[in-house]
Amino acid sequence: MTPALDALPVRDDLRGKSPYGAPQLSDAIQLNVNENPHAPSAALVADLALAVATAAATLNRYPDREAEALRSDLAAYLSARSGVTLDVEQLWAANGSNEVLQQVCQAFGGPGRVALGFEPSYSMHPLLAAGTSTGWVGVRRADDFTLDLETAVAAVREHRPAITFLTTPNNPTGTVTGLDVVEAVHDATDGMVVVDEAYAEFAVTPSAVTLLDRLPRLIVSRTMSKAFALAGARLGYLAASPGVVDALRLVRLPYHLSALTQVAARTALAHADELLGTVEQVKTQRDRMVARIRELGLSVVPTEANFLLFGPFEQPAAVWQELLDRGVLVRDVSSGPGLAGWLRVNAGTEAETTSFLIALERALEEVIA
Repeated sequence: MTPALDALPVRDDLRGKSPYGAPQLSDAIQLNVNENPHAPSAALVADLALAVATAAATLNRYPDREAEALRSDLAAYLSARSGVTLDVEQLWAANGSNEVLQQVCQAFGGPGRVALGFEPSYSMHPLLAAGTSTGWVGVRRADDFTLDLETAVAAVREHRPAITFLTTPNNPTGTVTGLDVVEAVHDATDGMVVVDEAYAEFAVTPSAVTLLDRLPRLIVSRTMSKAFALAGARLGYLAASPGVVDALRLVRLPYHLSALTQVAARTALAHADELLGTVEQVKTQRDRMVARIRELGLSVVPTEANFLLFGPFEQPAAVWQELLDRGVLVRDVSSGPGLAGWLRVNAGTEAETTSFLIALERALEEVIA
């Protein structure tokens, strides 16, 4: 903690913690935060400008508190993608999937309750638990970063969590969790089961949305930041039972989604086919990176996301710095649980991927030498 913060009456359980963050360096090729590298098309930008301008004329009024039009559009999108018919009452939206998950922790976690996750995984999950005074239990994945049914079920039976986080594809490993594991975990706990599917559009594994009709305590979290290339708009959402949505209404802030965010997200959903058309391009570059990194003698964890975990390195920080010195920014995750020696990189454009692969080959020569 900084001296200024240390002098304040901060909650004891927050002392010594670090805020979530990653370097933002505009003069480097940024392949460290799993963004979609393809910018919105000119047609989408034009439609966004018109929609925002129209909404701006009424900014003296509060936005639709329930975001019903947006949630209806999200229900239609997710129904089309999953083959499961969803109603507006089953969808909820907030400022990024992080706020969605924070609301879940507020509604179902809290003092005296525990959230459980399988690590390594998304580092925001324990931070969201801490911010809501929810206890955290991290259970280690297998050495290959997969999660088997027996391990998952044993963990929830032992710790009896109020919230269990499952991630598929998992960040930062890219590995997937089968629907059989999701269903078994739900049956083994009385708590809520959250399946974080932030990267689902890149995966071939079926979505947990297909289980909603028979698993009443299941929550499936999604985002428009990744495949939709809408990270700057901050729109996340979930699908669950209407009762879950009602519970989140109890803890949401009034008018939490601005009118501008709502119209931007709706406009992007209207361009869904165009935006998701970049997914195959991203996957092509990801697979290209996997093949070349393995040719260089490194290991790559099998991935169904838009990123990959590669290494392990004896000096991951040195490799990270060598890459940055060559103008490419990746994520050093080696300090995370079970991640010693590993780095993560997301797929970029063809040109960005080429730059990364050239930089990596030269970086290895320098570090090994």
